[in-house]
Amino acid sequence: MHYLRLTIVSLLCLQLLGCATQQVRQCPPGTQDLPGCPPANAINDEHINQLYLSRTWQSHKKLKIDTVKMGEQARVPINNARTKVIGPTYDDSLTSLAAKIWLIENAQHTVDAMYYIFKPDLVGNSVLGALCNAVQRGVDVRLMVDSLGSMSPSHNELRALETCAEDAGFMRNADGQLTTKRARVQVVIFNAISKFHLNRRSHDKVLVVDGHFPGKAAVMTGGRNISKDYYGINEDGSRDPTAFRDLEIFLRASEAGGNDVETVGDVSEIYYTLLFLHKGNKRLRPLDDDETTQYRQRYMQLRELGQQKLAFLKDLPLLKKHLQDMPKFTSEGFHTSEVRLSHQLGNLTNKEVTTKVFENMENNPNSILYLIEKITQKRLAEGVNSGTLRIVSPYLFSGMYYNEEGEVVFDGAKDLLNILEDNPDLRVEVVTNSVMTSDNFFTQAIIDMDMAPRFLLTPEMQEAWLSNSDDSESNPAVANSDEWNRLINHPQVFIYQTGKLDSVLLPNGTEHYGKLHAKFIVGEKVGFIGTSNFDYRSNLYNNEMGFFFRDDDLHKDLVEIFELLKSTSYRWGTPEWLQMRKQLMAGDSKKAGPARKQRFWFKTTRALGIEYLM
Repeated sequence: MHYLRLTIVSLLCLQLLGCATQQVRQCPPGTQDLPGCPPANAINDEHINQLYLSRTWQSHKKLKIDTVKMGEQARVPINNARTKVIGPTYDDSLTSLAAKIWLIENAQHTVDAMYYIFKPDLVGNSVLGALCNAVQRGVDVRLMVDSLGSMSPSHNELRALETCAEDAGFMRNADGQLTTKRARVQVVIFNAISKFHLNRRSHDKVLVVDGHFPGKAAVMTGGRNISKDYYGINEDGSRDPTAFRDLEIFLRASEAGGNDVETVGDVSEIYYTLLFLHKGNKRLRPLDDDETTQYRQRYMQLRELGQQKLAFLKDLPLLKKHLQDMPKFTSEGFHTSEVRLSHQLGNLTNKEVTTKVFENMENNPNSILYLIEKITQKRLAEGVNSGTLRIVSPYLFSGMYYNEEGEVVFDGAKDLLNILEDNPDLRVEVVTNSVMTSDNFFTQAIIDMDMAPRFLLTPEMQEAWLSNSDDSESNPAVANSDEWNRLINHPQVFIYQTGKLDSVLLPNGTEHYGKLHAKFIVGEKVGFIGTSNFDYRSNLYNNEMGFFFRDDDLHKDLVEIFELLKSTSYRWGTPEWLQMRKQLMAGDSKKAGPARKQRFWFKTTRALGIEYLM
């Protein structure tokens, strides 16, 4: 297969857009201060001209290129990067929010943001306010939101952001000199519903600041979307103890990697451009430019709201402290790591996703699943047959795929169990949600009625567990039997689910366990942090992204976080786990009813053949 260096990809984007460097707007002598005209001291910087062009939105009808195929065929380099983890605690969530605001407010050249969920709440409006200020400083801004995850009948708040470009400043080059290129805001709706791409989503959550400027570039990705639900904060600024517990990786170009042809910032921004130009996307624009219309008035009101929310957020005592710490946080305390960006771009166009899983995976050697498979096989071939694989995911599935004749061609649970049987010193530990902490009862039903049983129970016991008619799950023939206790205590497979008997959802409980949303994998040498839940939707339909890493210190940090999450969990099938489920089902919380109906939801999902869509 022919591969392309990512630098070549960037040049191809320039050429295939079908235009040379754009002409600078000609302003009459002495009128450089008019709106839209560059200042008299602005320079015509060729690097900024090319960067500007490569970042320009174009309809796929004009592109003449397949950005998905380009992403699949690109030779993605292994980068040297400075890295740190922003973990799942409440304090970490405030650090994450402060970092996003600070990075946008201190961006000097470009900001690229893509989020599956972008809500116009306290957090979302604050981010919009910061982005508006950035373009007015001369920072070129691109924003993508998923059409389904961020569904809106109008997206007026995003259209309002577009109008900030009317007051845009001019971009600066690497030396800080003003150039003739005026900054823009370009908002894109990913795979617009109006274009009938309902089932192919971008699940990305990524922020890239000054990507093509090595000494300044910063990248953040992981599980956190743009909504107060991910930062432990209510609309009035008070703490929300029920929020998602999430995790991100924060990367900067490594000082030791100064000779990299492409830095981690370059790679991330070029990846963003490929996603930005995907053929299913729709460019969003203000509905009317007439200053007397209701649209104009509404946009101005929303822009003012963004500034008000941003000021309110930054004035909150807890967040103010984190913002004050940002100069140090964004420059110190990093690990030196080898990292490699990976993605699932191929999922956006692959056909027969459930019957040709392996063919599709082989066609995208940059895919997360392809690289996991190659790393696993390489380690086994090298004779590495001991150690622990740790996995954290809110919606983890173990794939079972069928061919067109309905025959099973791959059973992920069976495959892994065979590896473990051949290598008795290997073990797998998983932390995922329980019925108490999950926000998706359909996927949780698959985890509890299918994924975990396939790893731990015999086929006969699986059937008995699934057909248990006692909602309390205290049937002595199943969960109280000696065979059950023997099976769930597998010596190599440990599946933990968050939440405990002291939860506020249970009588006399005082603890909040939130909702697990972090996604990462930690092997003995290599790990992964990204956006994929490793469920059917992430593996087959969504675009996902993230970074593989090799670094002992980062590995140590993630193991500590894993152990923290494990300490807030029960092992699947244990008496404590069963008791937690029993008490939850007996209660009247909003999670009690769905917990009681787990078997019904799972059987219905399977009968309708829609489990791949969960």
